[in-house]
Amino acid sequence: MMEVNMNNMTIIIEGHLIDSGLLSNLLNLIVDENLDYHIDKITVGKTKVETTRAEITIFAEDQESLELVLTKVSPLGAHEKGAVDAVFERAIKDAHAPEGFYSSTNHRTEIYFGSKWNPVQSQRMDAVIIKKDHGFECTKIRDIKKGDFILCGSESVRVYPPAAEMKEDDFAFMTNEVSSERSYDIAVDTIARELKQIKEDGGKCIVVCGPVVVHTGGAPALSALIREGYIQGFLGGNAVAVHDLESFYYGTSLGVDTKTGKPTHGGHNHHMRAINRINGFGSIKKAMEAGDLKEGLMYQVEKSKIPYCLAGSIRDDGPLPETVNDMIEAQSQYAQIIKGADMILMLSSMLHSIGTGNMTPSWVKTVCIDINPAVVTKLADRGSGQAIGIVSDVGLFLNALAGRLNLKL
Repeated sequence: MMEVNMNNMTIIIEGHLIDSGLLSNLLNLIVDENLDYHIDKITVGKTKVETTRAEITIFAEDQESLELVLTKVSPLGAHEKGAVDAVFERAIKDAHAPEGFYSSTNHRTEIYFGSKWNPVQSQRMDAVIIKKDHGFECTKIRDIKKGDFILCGSESVRVYPPAAEMKEDDFAFMTNEVSSERSYDIAVDTIARELKQIKEDGGKCIVVCGPVVVHTGGAPALSALIREGYIQGFLGGNAVAVHDLESFYYGTSLGVDTKTGKPTHGGHNHHMRAINRINGFGSIKKAMEAGDLKEGLMYQVEKSKIPYCLAGSIRDDGPLPETVNDMIEAQSQYAQIIKGADMILMLSSMLHSIGTGNMTPSWVKTVCIDINPAVVTKLADRGSGQAIGIVSDVGLFLNALAGRLNLKL
């Protein structure tokens, strides 16, 4: 161990540290920073419900190294022993934080202020924390107003990663890994049980949906889930709605016959004709009211009156009247729809899934279904470590899920 007259700092970490691997990750991080440590005290939880608590002193040659390592161990759930009241600095202009601002994670967070630990509201990653009259709240940099009190430094912050708080009855395949094909049936059964429980409890499940759901024949199954009250919000882009409408009006998806799987003559322009047809009525809802649109995924979304947002992109054709082309407004609508969600199903939509994951608290059960395991990896790399990946054709998966729930398609 280093000399005691060197700079040192004692941190505390508590939770399911051993079975989750958090303790070893924290110690390895300290060593990787070329610092030394000493475990002063550790109380090991002996059962699945008991937590482990450790006090660890970190040694460094300078104070700057200690402050830096604190910012890196904080996301693992560690905080400095003998925390002092958090420091807040005023914003000198709109959309601009003080230089030393704290950048939030999506884990449950508390701030030490007023000689006690206080919860942070509206938790999300890549935000600042603002002190308000009613408490502390995560806010995007663009929403900062001149005069806001912005949290600076991480010395008075503690976070709770999902692994540290995991309970015995938590999500059955909460492993932060891509599920293999062998666990496919277990995954479908687990999600079916979760959806039933959420529905019974009056909870909230949100779907993030890509056009592949339509291409692979999963739209009827997803429509049934919405119809029967298993889905309480729908997020996607212009494409999923367009190809769903194309499927109803012309029996094709991307010009391919949905029954035979063969390209159709002139089918390449069907999606444009679907957009034009809806534009003639003014909206999807008005097309339904006129009796022109009688079924399909977007029909069911509208009929069930669940909140939805179609976020536009530079690739969009048309787009449909419902598509939100202002990205800031689309982000805001996404965030509002997922607020209070118990579960999010991400169905073959990498970009929309990453965007949603970045604004979702880490304690929300999140499942990403995609035929490409790289999609799940990219989602995790962007910080959405709570996302569980299932490698599967999304159409087959949705149909299997609907079957487990005994839904009529």
